[in-house]
Amino acid sequence: MSSIQPAMKPKSNRAIFSSRALFPYVFILPFVLSFLIFFLYPMASTFEMSLQSIKGFDSITFIGWKNYQNLFNRQFFNALNVTARYTFWTILILIPVPLVLASIVSSPTIKGSNFFKSALFMPALTSVVMAGLFFKFAFAEQETALINSILAAMGQEPYRFLYTKFGAMLVMVLFASWKWMGVNLIYYLSALKSIPADLFESAEIDGANKIQQFFHITVPSVRPTIIYVLTISVYGGFSMFAESFTLFNGARSPGDIGTTLVGYIYNQGINQNNFGLASAAGLVLLALVMVINVIQLALTGSFKKED
Repeated sequence: MSSIQPAMKPKSNRAIFSSRALFPYVFILPFVLSFLIFFLYPMASTFEMSLQSIKGFDSITFIGWKNYQNLFNRQFFNALNVTARYTFWTILILIPVPLVLASIVSSPTIKGSNFFKSALFMPALTSVVMAGLFFKFAFAEQETALINSILAAMGQEPYRFLYTKFGAMLVMVLFASWKWMGVNLIYYLSALKSIPADLFESAEIDGANKIQQFFHITVPSVRPTIIYVLTISVYGGFSMFAESFTLFNGARSPGDIGTTLVGYIYNQGINQNNFGLASAAGLVLLALVMVINVIQLALTGSFKKED
């Protein structure tokens, strides 16, 4: 007699979806889909547009690398210069100052620390447009403007802040510092809570003052948070647009003194209907930010494995 082999039963759908091997893929599926839809596809589409001359939906011509050749002009380099200087000054303020403030308000000897925390974080909840309008009118050229009124009370002449390179940069940096100081403060406050109080007590017993404790205990302990804040500050500086747009009532400013890279992209794409050149500028900006962040992460030792 020939042996009869039992037929293999196909796995039911319930057995497939109850498999533990499938669980990791289910959990990462939302991230993979969002990455493909909202990052990879737009970037590929932008690269395709950067190789074309687009003057409308019915006027698309492939021109190769010509947009990249035309990109490096005086206006682009001026926008790059403004953006780089803005990023440098905001980093110089928004990295150390919030850390110092966080160390002060987190001290148990400070009364009303919750009030100061709320007051410092309040600007982050304010609309960028509304805050920009306030700074625009406060630093207006009229003698009756808020800042010029203060200068007049001090015996100084009115200053046209939004019409000079120095004044425009000063207003943009002050605006960003006021707006985002509280956000970085929250990051540092969370990091400070992870430092054991025994370290400060031991240092105080050994005779270390508050400044020595800050530089030898606080700063090394919150180093990962400092690197993170630095990374997002680089991104935030190079992607700045709404602040400049609100202050100067458009993507371009008088003499391009406040035109950032994103403002340049907006002007080329929306105002001049040159989406091919705007796409090329956007990809150059992406590459520039990635290179800067990789360099600063390498210099800060973020790629090294800890023992």
